[in-house]
Amino acid sequence: MLLIADGGSTKCDWILLDEEKQVLEKTQTKGLNPSVFSLETLEERLCSNEILKKYAEKIQQVDFYGAGCGTPLPKEKLRKVLHSFFKKSQVNVFEDTVAAVRAVTHEPGIVCILGTGSNACYFDGKEVNVPIASLGYVLMDEASGNYFGKKLIQDYYYHKMPKKIAEEFEKKFNLDPDEIKSNLYQKENPNAYLASFASFIFTNSQLSDYFYNLILEGIQLFIENRVLTITESKKVPVHFVGSIAHFSSEIIADCLKTHNLAVGKIIQHPIEELTNYYRTNGI
Repeated sequence: MLLIADGGSTKCDWILLDEEKQVLEKTQTKGLNPSVFSLETLEERLCSNEILKKYAEKIQQVDFYGAGCGTPLPKEKLRKVLHSFFKKSQVNVFEDTVAAVRAVTHEPGIVCILGTGSNACYFDGKEVNVPIASLGYVLMDEASGNYFGKKLIQDYYYHKMPKKIAEEFEKKFNLDPDEIKSNLYQKENPNAYLASFASFIFTNSQLSDYFYNLILEGIQLFIENRVLTITESKKVPVHFVGSIAHFSSEIIADCLKTHNLAVGKIIQHPIEELTNYYRTNGI
């Protein structure tokens, strides 16, 4: 049996395939970003899932694609946690950009992730190249969930948010300064905390001018900093994966066309397409 995982900071999707690459189980855990969470938290989140515990001894291979797995130390940290849980399995840990590429294309292209965090890579048809290392929510992550969450909180406190929207924002979230500071500076996973505020934009019945301009600014920054800096950007399609990408698809398409960039696929959940990759390639 083969277990595939697509993990971020907020959640992790899992699909278990049998020997014929047919889906046996689908499940979800909380996020498993090894750059953010402690060993204890990673272990606890795995152990809390009954389906994973049920099959832990029967799985031969685990392929984990995750946020925070782009550098050696957190990658090895997560590999050890997974290997201790799936004791009889071969464990492979890949950066989330690899999952994104495998989900959308087998041809050369630029593949971007807009979820809790953000990232971009160039795929030449064989290898995935990430030209700019992702430094996370404090320094980067334009157009991500945590970027938009941060912008909402800033605009609320700087009184830049329209009054009616600010009143709705107050009703939906605890905006007490001590609550916000506690979550950002004392608790685990501040990036996912910030990203939780982004739902306010995308669950609203109408996209107001304020929300539209907020999204537009973030997407433009992302394209300028992460897409146009890739030499091949004018020659290949630009694909996007992730929830923020899915809900912003029309704005993304408009921004790409403004820069004469080719619009590729825009999908919300790469995990489903990953199963097709494994079937097609006979892995």
